[in-house]
Amino acid sequence: MSAEAVRVRWNADHIGDLGGRHFVVTGGNSGLGLESVKALAAHGAKVTLACRDVAKGAAAIREIAGDITVKQIDLASLTSIRNFATAMQNVTIDVLINNAGVMAPPYAKTADGFEMQIGTNHLGHFALTSLLWDNLMKSDSPRVVTVASNAHRMGTINFDDMMSSKKYSAWSAYGQSKLANLLFKSVLAVRGAKVKSNFKSIAAHPGYSATNLSMSVAPTVQGPIRRFTRAIESVIAQDASMGALPQLYAAVAEEVPNGAYVGPDGWGEWRGYPKLVSGSKKSKDFAVAEKLWAVSEELTGINFL
Repeated sequence: MSAEAVRVRWNADHIGDLGGRHFVVTGGNSGLGLESVKALAAHGAKVTLACRDVAKGAAAIREIAGDITVKQIDLASLTSIRNFATAMQNVTIDVLINNAGVMAPPYAKTADGFEMQIGTNHLGHFALTSLLWDNLMKSDSPRVVTVASNAHRMGTINFDDMMSSKKYSAWSAYGQSKLANLLFKSVLAVRGAKVKSNFKSIAAHPGYSATNLSMSVAPTVQGPIRRFTRAIESVIAQDASMGALPQLYAAVAEEVPNGAYVGPDGWGEWRGYPKLVSGSKKSKDFAVAEKLWAVSEELTGINFL
């Protein structure tokens, strides 16, 4: 059997011994993040579960064995992100999994005045990654995994109204934030490898997974559409443990190359086992990616690489 055939059905049982390695997982108290925390801890990793509500995080890991520490972070607040980074000072981080996110909420702003989705999903993780960069560079094989979505295909980076202050569409803003995740991944892959040759920046998406995020999606979507969505979810969606496999594969598999994108291997990338996938044409526009990076530095006030 070829190596490719083996990889097609990669699952958490393929994770090797992670003893001595430290993983930071944002949004690790539920859904994909929690499944990732469970799998990593089960294979000997030290895991920092970073979440907004420490009590919920502590409750989530109560029945999980392993070296897991819960720390507070709100990706919608640059102050909170800086406080988290300060608390992690001098700690080696081998892998940062930028997993936390919000999906299609009513219009809202972060503590710093950013539209909630671009502010949390992209700018929050941009700031966090930059502030933890020195921690990552202490590792022998540093890696950053950014969780994106198939919804990036409907996204456009609207530099004229990135904060959706002129017109807000929950799904358009979500698509923009997920496209931003992939563009961020690409620039980070290039710039990070110049600092440390074996650094890897990888993106992953879960397909359609039945998580707390998907079940609470879009309060603005009601009536027949919402009922239809819930009806087909049980047929199309995979459970959170399967949905977490792409980001776990991206986080631990040696064969995944720098700059890669991982998603499910099933039809339409809705479900299945992890494999290397390809993003949209927009996600490969490096000129837009570099412009977004510069804008992100300006918005967060952080010069990064």
